[in-house]
Amino acid sequence: MTSLDTATIVRLSDRHPRLTGDEMLASLVPPPQFGSATFETYRADAAYPSQQEAKEHLQRFATGGTQSVARGGLFSFGRRKRSAEPEMKPGVYLDGGFGVGKTHLLAAIYHAMPAQRKYFGSFIEFTSLVGALGYQNTVQLLTGSALLCIDEFELDDPGDTMVMTRLLGELVKTGTRLAATSNTPPNALGEGRFAAQDFLREIQSMSASFETIRIDGVDFRQRSLDGGAVVLEEDAYESALGSVGAPISDDGFDELVDHLADVHPSRYIRLVDGVAAVGLRDVRQLTDQSQALRFVAFVDRVYDAQIPVRATGIPLDAVFSEEMLRGGYRKKYLRAISLLIASTHA
Repeated sequence: MTSLDTATIVRLSDRHPRLTGDEMLASLVPPPQFGSATFETYRADAAYPSQQEAKEHLQRFATGGTQSVARGGLFSFGRRKRSAEPEMKPGVYLDGGFGVGKTHLLAAIYHAMPAQRKYFGSFIEFTSLVGALGYQNTVQLLTGSALLCIDEFELDDPGDTMVMTRLLGELVKTGTRLAATSNTPPNALGEGRFAAQDFLREIQSMSASFETIRIDGVDFRQRSLDGGAVVLEEDAYESALGSVGAPISDDGFDELVDHLADVHPSRYIRLVDGVAAVGLRDVRQLTDQSQALRFVAFVDRVYDAQIPVRATGIPLDAVFSEEMLRGGYRKKYLRAISLLIASTHA
């Protein structure tokens, strides 16, 4: 029996959040931790010159400046021969490992671009918007927007490939500019996950809209933390949760993982709405890929909301099996591990 004050406890597995299309659209803004992110607050690591080069280039992109060729051939900003075409491609694509500040720079673009209609969301949020409103309604709603910022661009199935390439293609034709982040270059999206060759034309079409900017570096979260995820014994777990504030969530790991299958990933942010800390009991290693990917999406939303996590069982940085870490979603899992370590130390 828990010694926690039951009046301050919520169970995420009892929550069944709903989001209307209008609510989804209104929520397409940078998450709280990047609510005031600017180029000035981005701290480039001097050991990796591509970070400063990316920052300077993206400042020009956000304010409509002219592109230039960077040293070292990292960027290929070829001018088009036809004068009727714009000098810049309509999109920038930030490619690099997790924890090098891509999302910060993406939010900085959003804040720096002088436009009334602009949207910032995860890849899942944009595909969910299409699912909720229908394709044509989504196109009509987003047409006329100056900027779309898409964080963690991933093509995990052919359906998403088709939807996003069509959507972005239509919006680009009407003048919308694009900025996206991913751990995978645009011409390699979907690689190792589905028959990418069957969708090569669609992937290349999308890639043609972006200028790829490579950002090197090491995970800033690991630079400031020692060791792995914090794991707690039962008494310490309850004490740690009780000291955070209220309300707090307290769920069995298996119960939460099962519940995530019944909630669309676009609504995960509402699962943790108003929660001061997330508590997970009896964490175990995941071996089912669908469960693991849903948990990754959940971790993203928890981290975006800057909610600390307290857990018992195995350390959360060991939640993904070795087989998963060798597979096509390796970078997704490694990024989630980085977020989990930081969240358990928060």
